Amino acid sequence: MTIPVLICDDSSFARKQMVRALPPNWDIELHFASNGEEALTAIRDGHGDILFLDLNMPVLDGYGTLQAISKEDLPTMVIVVSGDIQPEAHKEVTRLGAIDFIKKPTDKAKVKELLENYGILRPEDFLTPIEEEIKQEGIKQEEVSPETAQLESDTDPHMESYREVANVAMGRAGDLLARLLNVKVKMPIPNVNLLAISELHMVLKAAADQKSVSAICQGYTGSGIAGEALILFYDSSFQDLADLMSYKAILDDASERELLVDLSNILIGAFLKGLSDQLNVGFSQSHPKLLGQHLKVSDLLSNRARQWENILAIEINYVIEAHNIQCDLLLLLTEDSLQTLNNKISFLLDDT
Repeated sequence: MTIPVLICDDSSFARKQMVRALPPNWDIELHFASNGEEALTAIRDGHGDILFLDLNMPVLDGYGTLQAISKEDLPTMVIVVSGDIQPEAHKEVTRLGAIDFIKKPTDKAKVKELLENYGILRPEDFLTPIEEEIKQEGIKQEEVSPETAQLESDTDPHMESYREVANVAMGRAGDLLARLLNVKVKMPIPNVNLLAISELHMVLKAAADQKSVSAICQGYTGSGIAGEALILFYDSSFQDLADLMSYKAILDDASERELLVDLSNILIGAFLKGLSDQLNVGFSQSHPKLLGQHLKVSDLLSNRARQWENILAIEINYVIEAHNIQCDLLLLLTEDSLQTLNNKISFLLDDT
């Protein structure tokens, strides 16, 4: 019997990766949603006996979707598929009713094993080669809602893939920070833009809201991809960070620099490792360099304008729940890196 399967993710790139991770010849009818509200409608319409659910989405995220499914007692089995791999995230989705959790990017063997363990995938659920050929003839493209189709038509496919790759790398960095400090880190949707340096300054000043920040930069390069990573740390966060890291020294400029370097090594290193694992690129990193302490963003970056023209800017705001700790991680890639990046990303779908 054909099983209705729903994939809910705001990224069309991630949805395609999930489709390619499903077992071949599985007798299913695929449906798609770009946010939790669309997913709930599809489930109510009988299109989601099994739901593969992302967590970080606009409109209604994965946590809200799980709460609504539980409240309405909707007939679906939920498997969360997310780049947010923090232990607390795993515990929370299990508490809300998800049967299991798969980290992004999805793995064919892991998906098949999980489906078999829960009795979802059975020998009688596979199509014969002839049945599969007939089915594929009738599938010309993803079945998406009108809202999702409009969203995809308005979205640059390259930006969509950059955002999803950044989302996975962000989750790796956030998980390391969460485990190190024994906290829960809020996972935002990465902000990805192709910008001129003047536009980057405006974005950063708006992100920092004219607050005083301290910053460190670190260059990186590997296999034709190069750029800089920046950590902008809000000065009001230093004391809370010191307390969490059991740092006993008096907070002066020198000790704050030490804390900033430690935080930068954690977030930048883990983020680049997340990119490296996805793109099969080995990055070498320069030593962290202090840009300045207790300054406005415009003052920190004004002397760097001549070093960049057009850049791909990935902006992620990390906030630690229940603590006054906030920082921005900015990954800047040179325009010359984009063709190599696009080629690497294209293999992610081919290899899934």
